[in-house]
Amino acid sequence: MNVSLTRKLERWIDSRVKEGKYQTASQAVRDAVRQLVEREEELERLRREIDKGLKDIDRGRVRTLDMKQIKAEGRKRLAERKRREAPHKKSGSTDLR
Repeated sequence: MNVSLTRKLERWIDSRVKEGKYQTASQAVRDAVRQLVEREEELERLRREIDKGLKDIDRGRVRTLDMKQIKAEGRKRLAERKRREAPHKKSGSTDLR
């Protein structure tokens, strides 16, 4: 396969190779294409989820959202996560941070 790039893209790729991020221009192009594929796959997944939600709306499967309740639940989950992730301190130990 032969691919033509703009001069601007060639310079960008060359700079990434010179910086050591990639060993070759081919690696940089492969990485860019891989990321493009991943992005398009994610967009397609999101489109399917949106379609699913729109069908739920059409079928009347909706409910009113209570933002205060949603925020309270989010804060509760965050606090629980912080408690689980916090390092356990031994009693009497000194924190030298």
